[in-house]
Amino acid sequence: MKINTANVKNTMEGIDALWTSVFPDHIFEYTFLDERVAETYIKEKQFLALTNFFSILAIFISCLGIYGLISFFVVQKTKEIGIRKVLGGSIGSILVLITGDFLRLILLAGLVASPLAWYFANDWLQGFTFRTEISWWVFGLAIGGLLLITLITVSYQSIRAAGANPIKSLRTE
Repeated sequence: MKINTANVKNTMEGIDALWTSVFPDHIFEYTFLDERVAETYIKEKQFLALTNFFSILAIFISCLGIYGLISFFVVQKTKEIGIRKVLGGSIGSILVLITGDFLRLILLAGLVASPLAWYFANDWLQGFTFRTEISWWVFGLAIGGLLLITLITVSYQSIRAAGANPIKSLRTE
C-alpha cells in the first residue's frame, strides 16, 4: 500500500485501527519497502567489508614479501654491486639492474592475473539484475599501482645497496 510520508505515525495508527476493526483475530504487521530492499543487501555489504579487509591484508603481506625478496636479492648481489661501482657504474645503472627484473615479474603476474580476475568478477556480477561492465582500465590501474608499490619498495633497498661503500662489500665477500 502506498501512503503519504508526511505523517507516517498517524497514518500507520489509522491503518492499524482500520485493520483491527475488519480483522480482529489477526495482528497488523507491516514493513516498508526501503527497509526490505536494505535487508537484501546486508550480505553484499558484509561481503564487501570482508573483501576490503582481506584485500588490504593481502596487499600488506605482498609488500612485506617484496621487501623481503629484494633484501635477499640485494644481499646476494652485494659483491656484484660493489664490483660495478668500483668499475664506474652509476647508482642509476645499478638501480635499473635490480628493479628491472622485479618490474618485469610484477608486470607478467598482472597480465596473467587480470584475465582470471575479470572472469571471476564478471561471473559474480551475473547474479545481479542491474550490473555494470568491468572496464579494461581498472586492470591497467591495478597493474600500475602494483608496479608503483614495487618500484618504491625495490628502489628503497636498491638505493641503499648502491649507496653503500663498495670496499666494505668486496672485503666481506
